[in-house]
Amino acid sequence: MPASETNLKRLIQNVPDFPRKGINFKDVSPLLRDATAFATAVSLMAQPVAAEEIDYIAGIEARGFILGSALANFLNLGFIPIRKPGKLPGETITQNYVLEYGESSLEIQREAVPKGSNVLIVDDILATGGTAKSAAKLVERIGSKVIGFVFLASLEFLNGRKEIANYKQHTLLTYD
Repeated sequence: MPASETNLKRLIQNVPDFPRKGINFKDVSPLLRDATAFATAVSLMAQPVAAEEIDYIAGIEARGFILGSALANFLNLGFIPIRKPGKLPGETITQNYVLEYGESSLEIQREAVPKGSNVLIVDDILATGGTAKSAAKLVERIGSKVIGFVFLASLEFLNGRKEIANYKQHTLLTYD
């Protein structure tokens, strides 16, 4: 029996004070461990974008890799990793951004995809939107078009949607 969205939400655990005191981390690992729940989540994440003209899926390190590559496989598309600095070979470009608990950077290979490609960006959780916005900037800086975002879950109380308001956004689960 397929897992419902309510059951999927129950599989995401709240981890208080991680990675820093005061942060309530949403751990998607239990959902990923459950084969039926994982397959259901990917299928449900694919539904709102299946008719879009997508050339590639980009996943944001690290859990965005898992969901993004599964979604790319489901939709029969190529996958592009967006990684932390120093993890990709060849020429890369870097984008700095602010998190809800600090600062960070992301990188993409300069020649990751042909210019003009339509790219869908995938991540596990939309929080403040800084990571997503940074990923979009990277995709655009290599000459591709961001056609939207897909997230497993969104922490609505952090207002991350405002940071990426100019893009289509699809979120399977929300936390108010």
